[in-house]
Amino acid sequence: MNLYGEELASNRLAHTVSKPAAVRDRTIDPDLPEVPQADAPLASALPFNGTECVLYSLARLVEQRDRHTARHSERLAFSGVALGVAMRLDNASLLSLYVGGYLHDIGKVGIPDSVLFKPGKLTAEEWEIMRAHPVRGEEICHPLKSLRGVLPLIRHHHERWDGTGYPDGLRGTEIPLLARVLQVVDIYDALTASDRPYKKAIPVEKALDILHFGVKDEHLDADLVRIFREARIWEKVPTH
Repeated sequence: MNLYGEELASNRLAHTVSKPAAVRDRTIDPDLPEVPQADAPLASALPFNGTECVLYSLARLVEQRDRHTARHSERLAFSGVALGVAMRLDNASLLSLYVGGYLHDIGKVGIPDSVLFKPGKLTAEEWEIMRAHPVRGEEICHPLKSLRGVLPLIRHHHERWDGTGYPDGLRGTEIPLLARVLQVVDIYDALTASDRPYKKAIPVEKALDILHFGVKDEHLDADLVRIFREARIWEKVPTH
């Protein structure tokens, strides 16, 4: 469950921050060719040990607690890879995006149902509980050396370009690139995939407008949102 899209739509005029040009990284080729379908493997086909498989099962359990988020992590795994392909990232980065997509919300396993599924606005205390899930997820995955590469995705996928995100308030390129990739696809999926207790699913064009406002209000990486739109990443992700 991602509350960010709804918050971004309603508060997009509240946090405008001037961004120095020097903070931008320009490593992405602006001349994008047609992007192929991302052929990501099924999680069950990856060469993981028993402990890692348990974590995948735990991530699935988090989603199954709520019918509104069914297959959310699977879609993020595919869309993260698709966006990474459009950016011409290396294979190791694509694999990290795939694994990170599956495990990014695993820290929600410890959040009470009364908070996780609350249909209305969270109280300040409840919001603090919710905001703890990236750190909890990192702590759960940290003991496994094979998952060290995805820890930054798990911890930082709720940071914002202007430094108003959590848990560490990173800004600009301080936020790991792969975490920024995951943030874009996470927000889009939360907006469009299905009805949630606190909002209805919205059409593609409206979701793209909200991503645009996220760039305008300094919350999202402009380069990544541009590539997401130009490569039409949402068309390359299985919906069932």
